[in-house]
Amino acid sequence: MYRKWANKLVVCFLMGLVLINVLYVNEEVEALERRGENLIRFHVLANSDSPEDQELKLKVRDKVIDAMAEELGKSKDVDQTREILAANLEKIEEVAKAEIERNGESYGVRASLGEHKFPTKRYGNVVFPAGVYEALRIEIGKAEGQNWWCVMFPPLCFVDVKHGLTDEKTKQELKSALTEEEYYLVYSSVNEKELPLQLKSKVFEIFEQSKGQIKVQVNRLASIFEI
Repeated sequence: MYRKWANKLVVCFLMGLVLINVLYVNEEVEALERRGENLIRFHVLANSDSPEDQELKLKVRDKVIDAMAEELGKSKDVDQTREILAANLEKIEEVAKAEIERNGESYGVRASLGEHKFPTKRYGNVVFPAGVYEALRIEIGKAEGQNWWCVMFPPLCFVDVKHGLTDEKTKQELKSALTEEEYYLVYSSVNEKELPLQLKSKVFEIFEQSKGQIKVQVNRLASIFEI
């Protein structure tokens, strides 16, 4: 009787250690998933995929970037950029609306600041992994067309990306805004011709391995102590 009770106590202790390990690994995974918390993206959704709507989307983009360039250029960190954008959503909508009307359209427009899912994307010679990112989003009309995006902070929207983002200033801006791991993730696939479907970190690999090991250990303990 005493031995059976002691065995159960040992199993509970070991399972507690396993649980602690799972919680620790899960915390690391969540930390990695927050890699985009120091970035704010700029996302413009066209009314439709018609050539006219797609062209209008780019015109709206240019007007908004021009209107916000001076003020955002003074921002020192992501928090300040967030405050500037939040305080200027009405202005951004007005700028976008004016450009839409200038092009003979009557689409509604909505500017918002929030978190959205993004696929893996290349911007110049920088790759941003898939994940949830904070973004300034402008929705034109039905917002059912192809979208355009860039990074509002660090201010990559104001850099000419046609020849790639290779200047040292841009790299330093990213380095100062991101952690070492985040910066590595952004630049790890610079030379890839096609974007990877998934950028899998060692943390995720450890997590997957841990799940398998936990199951094996629990089954083994259960068979040994017959509980």
